Amino acid sequence: MSDRETSRGREANGTRATVSPADPADAAPALSRRRLIGTAGAAGAAGLVAGAVGGGAAYAATRPAAPTALTAVGAATVAFLGAHQAGITSPMQARGHLVALDLVPGAGRREAAALLRRWSETARRLMAGEPAGERDTGVALDAGPSALTVTFGFGRTFFDRTKLADRRPSALDPLPAFSSDRLDARRGEGDLWVQIGADDALVAFHALRALLKEAGDAAHVRWQMNGFNRSPGATARPMTARNLMGQVDGTNNPGPEEPDFERRIFVPASPPAGTPDWMAGGSYAVVRRIRMLLDDWEALSADRQEAVIGRRKSDGAPLTGGTETTAPDLDRAGPDGRLVIADNAHARISAPEQNGGAAMLRRPFSFHDGIAPDGTPDAGLLFICWQADPLKGFVPVQRKLDRGDALSPFVRHEASGLYAVPGGPREGEYVGQRLLES
Repeated sequence: MSDRETSRGREANGTRATVSPADPADAAPALSRRRLIGTAGAAGAAGLVAGAVGGGAAYAATRPAAPTALTAVGAATVAFLGAHQAGITSPMQARGHLVALDLVPGAGRREAAALLRRWSETARRLMAGEPAGERDTGVALDAGPSALTVTFGFGRTFFDRTKLADRRPSALDPLPAFSSDRLDARRGEGDLWVQIGADDALVAFHALRALLKEAGDAAHVRWQMNGFNRSPGATARPMTARNLMGQVDGTNNPGPEEPDFERRIFVPASPPAGTPDWMAGGSYAVVRRIRMLLDDWEALSADRQEAVIGRRKSDGAPLTGGTETTAPDLDRAGPDGRLVIADNAHARISAPEQNGGAAMLRRPFSFHDGIAPDGTPDAGLLFICWQADPLKGFVPVQRKLDRGDALSPFVRHEASGLYAVPGGPREGEYVGQRLLES
């Protein structure tokens, strides 16, 4: 993990918007799921009255009524079309699914293009709050779009399967090995990668199910991982999320308001040497499943945890003082002459100024997959970071963390993937069309 993670509700590609409720006069007098739950609860609280008047109370509890508006969470939307795909700079969502697929033997460029066309249309409909199509399962029938985003990427092997190796970006060269890696190849890489995020778990599952059905006979699942974040509105005011170690995790993530944000995160309109034109407006996603050794971590005192991170646990402020957003004073020494933020503190080692300015946009999910065979929690971070070039973003930071981060004994990297995520589709396009039809 690094000290940089999305924590502010920013969006450069599309903004969450409130959907206006339908005019009650135009709505059929049908009972919505939300209306039924609310009125049923009221009827239960007045059980004696219901018993006295018999069927009359039951009729009152289920009387057809005009539908109520979706909550702000349910009504939030993110644009499917744009210069960049959704799910990169979109605000973090409460629920996420990551899934990688491999094309089946014999499937190639034509089958891949047909699949991306189907996927793009399904994603467009679902992100707009519409049914997936004629075969929609109805799982999310009562919900709004709930800030759903769907993001598609290509792994290194995709270009061999589709005979497009000459169009593969050099940035997709394999990541170097790190000493902290304990990687399971069965849960890494893959021809195709899909990231799904939403503020409602049923909406996220519905999107996952719809996209996997559309894969049909063209591709099969290689691995799937499920994650979560704090729900919008769960705190009295917007706050940076905490990870499963209880640390405020996401301070100082780069944002669109910074002058060099686009250059660091997205491939420019005129891509550099080694980057094909179809990646213009795109980005590269590094995905790592990082197991947190929570039993070992929780055995430390709060003071010791703060020393490992280099920040206060209570509010995320640096140990050198100030607030969460105060820049740490990496040169300050305490009365004993020692650095207040230790040489191997996570906040120091991961800071961009300690890594030649290397920066990445972190947008992770936490995970908990039950209890491991040794009795410890199988929990941690689905680390996802975005950058215009992983050799300038993720790799230098991870190399430095690998050489002496005080947090390393408490985490284990168990899976890894690197994906080229093309730019967002234009009107009438599907994601990846500029590659597959070039």
